[in-house]
Amino acid sequence: MNEKTKSPGCQDREDLAWELLKTEHLVRDEWIDFRRCAYRFPDGTVFEPYYSYSKRDYVVIVASDESGKYICVRQFRQGIGRVTTEFPAGGLERTDRKEAGPAEVPFSLEDAAAAARRELREETGYESDHWTHLMTMPANATISDNTVFLFAAENCRKVAAQELDETEFLNVELLSREELEQRIRNGRFEQTDHVLGWYMAREKRNR
Repeated sequence: MNEKTKSPGCQDREDLAWELLKTEHLVRDEWIDFRRCAYRFPDGTVFEPYYSYSKRDYVVIVASDESGKYICVRQFRQGIGRVTTEFPAGGLERTDRKEAGPAEVPFSLEDAAAAARRELREETGYESDHWTHLMTMPANATISDNTVFLFAAENCRKVAAQELDETEFLNVELLSREELEQRIRNGRFEQTDHVLGWYMAREKRNR
C-alpha cells in the first residue's frame, strides 16, 4: 500500500497503545468491576465511553474417565437463556481483596492447578492423578482483563458425590469422543474457551 492509499489509522511504527485518561467504576463488588473509561488514541483523539470489566480468573478442565468418556456438565447459562453442555470449570478465589479487579499478584499456575482439582471434584465427584496444563490466555482481550487456565485431566475416577455451591445446579453427563465432537460441530457445546480446550487436548493426544 503506497502513501496515497494508506488509511488514516495506518502507522509506520508499532505505537498503538491507548492512554487511559480516567476511570469510573459503575459496579464494583466481589463478582465484577464494571468500568466506564476515557482513552487517548495513538493519533491524539480522545474517546469515551469505553466499557470494560474485571471478573475472576477461572479454570476449564477437559476431563476424561478411565473408560475414555468425557466428563461434562449440564447447567443453565443466563447469558443465552438455555441449558448448555460444557466441561467442568470454576473461578479462582481471591485472597488479596474482596472486590473484583486486576490482581496485585497474578495467580500462579500452581494456584490454578489447585483450583482445577477442586472444581473437578466439587462439580462432578471425580479426581485424577494425570493432569496437563494446556494453555493460559486472556478470556476476552477486547473488553476484560481476566485469564482462563485450560487443563486436561485423564483417567479420572469417581470418588465422591457432588459438592455444589448454593448457586450451582448442574448434572454430570458422560460423552464419547464422537458424541462430543458432534455437539461441537452442531453448535451445541456453547462455550468458546471450552471448545478451544477440547482441540488443544486433542492435539496433545495426537502428538
